[in-house]
This record gives sequence, C-alpha cells and structure tokens, in this order.
Amino acid sequence: MNQVTEVDHPLVQHKLTLLRDKSRTTKGFRQLMRELATLMCYEVTRDLSLDPVTIETPLMSMQAQMLSGKKLVLAPILRAGIGLLEGMLDLVPSARVAHIGLYREPESLETVEYYFKAPVDLPNRTVIAIDPMLATGNTAVAALDRLKEHGATDLRFVCLLATRPGIANVQEHHPGVRIWTASIDAELSDHGYILPGLGDAGDRLYGTR
Repeated sequence: MNQVTEVDHPLVQHKLTLLRDKSRTTKGFRQLMRELATLMCYEVTRDLSLDPVTIETPLMSMQAQMLSGKKLVLAPILRAGIGLLEGMLDLVPSARVAHIGLYREPESLETVEYYFKAPVDLPNRTVIAIDPMLATGNTAVAALDRLKEHGATDLRFVCLLATRPGIANVQEHHPGVRIWTASIDAELSDHGYILPGLGDAGDRLYGTR
C-alpha cells in the first residue's frame, strides 16, 4: 500500500459523499465527477518536475518555474473514465489524451478491449490512466498493459473508489505504478461492484439506467 495515496482533503471527501448519494441527478453526478477530477488532478501532479525560465512581468524580468518535459497524457478508460477527463483538462488543458475502450464481461469479470488510440510518443510523457472505479482491478491491469505495450514507462493511475483486492491486483501486475484514490471501500459484491460504492458510474453519468 506504500504506492497508494488516499486523498483525504475535506473538499474531496465532501464531494465524494454527495456523489455517492443515490438521489443525485444525472446532471449533479456529472458536475461532481468533474469537480472531483480537478481536485484529484492537483494531487496526482503534485510532484511534476519544474525548470527555471526567465520571463518579463509588466515591471521587470524574473526567474520563474514552468513544467519541464513534454505535456502529460491523460488516458481515460471508456466509458466512465470520460467523466473524469474534462475536470482534469480544466487544470491541464494542453494535455494529450489517449482513449482506452474496455468493458468487463458480466459473467467472468474479465476485460474485453474494443478500442485503443494514443499519442505515438508515450515513452516521452507522463501518462495518467483514469477510471472512477478500481474494483477487481482487471480493467485497470488491462489498460496499463496496453499503455506499456505502446511504450509508456512513467505511469500513474487515478480513481475515485478502490478496493484492497483491486489495488493488490494492480500492484501484482504493475508494481511501479502509483495509485491515487479518494476512498478505499470495504468490499466487492459477487458481481464485482464496490460496496458501499456509488453504483455503476457510467450509468449514473449518462442516465442509461
């Protein structure tokens, strides 16, 4: 668990509580997801490296700090990961975006890939995989597998809810990938849902159930 950061900021915890509430409307759920994504993005980018640069303010020259290296890549796992993407882009609007299309087969809980598209120079960029839920961890492992196959080496994973089995699964297959989450929930149901959780994030985002 030393590679896991549970974000305990009061605003994160407050908004997560609102998000869990089953009475939340689709609009409210979507807005809260976006706000939480921005707050989580602050945490996952806290240690990005900086380079000194010289700029001109309206009054004088000065030495200031700017992000070093190439732009970030945000890699949402479709479809629910898109709910976190825009909030992160609000904070880092110049980030590149990779799309990873995966779904979980209901009976076996194994992942099936149907789409992948990413910038060609992943080896030169910090890549942040994003998905609201880290339940069994199978989807996260599959997404990280594909990103590594395309050359990504500096990988991070951000979710809103996680379970200990899901975290253990990711750490077993990708021990160098750090995880940021807003909560580590207690259980997994027989159908692979996080308990107490927040339900199906994709359905609640898009009003499909």
